[in-house]
Amino acid sequence: MFSGISIWQLLILLAIVVLLFGTKKLRNMGGDLGGAVKGFKNAMKDGEEEQDQKRLADDEKEATEQKTEKDKEKDQA
Repeated sequence: MFSGISIWQLLILLAIVVLLFGTKKLRNMGGDLGGAVKGFKNAMKDGEEEQDQKRLADDEKEATEQKTEKDKEKDQA
C-alpha cells in the first residue's frame, strides 16, 4: 500500500488518533468534512448549470441575429 508503512503501523497510528481526539470528535470532524465535500459538489453543479444556461442564451441570441440578417437580405432582394 504505502512504501515502508505496514498495516500494523497504520492501526497503531489510528489507535493513537482515536485516543487523542475521541470517537465523538472524530465523528463530528468526519461529518463536517462530508458536509464540506457535499457543499463543494453542489456549488460545482450549480456553476455548470449556470454556464449551460449562459451558453443556451448565447446560442439563441446568435440564432436570432442570423435570422434577422437573413430577413434583411430577403427584404433587400
